[in-house]
Amino acid sequence: MDYTVVLSPKAVRDLETIVRYIALNNSEAASKIGQNLLNKTKELRQFPFKGQQVPEFSSPDIRQIILKPYRIVYRVEEDKRRISVARFWHSSQENLEL
Repeated sequence: MDYTVVLSPKAVRDLETIVRYIALNNSEAASKIGQNLLNKTKELRQFPFKGQQVPEFSSPDIRQIILKPYRIVYRVEEDKRRISVARFWHSSQENLEL
């Protein structure tokens, strides 16, 4: 049985910000990047522990997958069979906050 993937409000804002910023120069690339990031989250439905633990946090439930230059940070909620995507984080940003 697959996990459900949900995006937090912060993750939605992150994704919108990323797409808007890229669209300033290339709307086609912006759409492609946005879709690629969403597709990566969909992979977590069947493979929730695919990503590595996030170094900034000591919880094994907080994980990340990389789609350079972005980090997709998520929490695995095994009891609810849910993946909660917390952030889409550009690698140039510092101090990851959930």
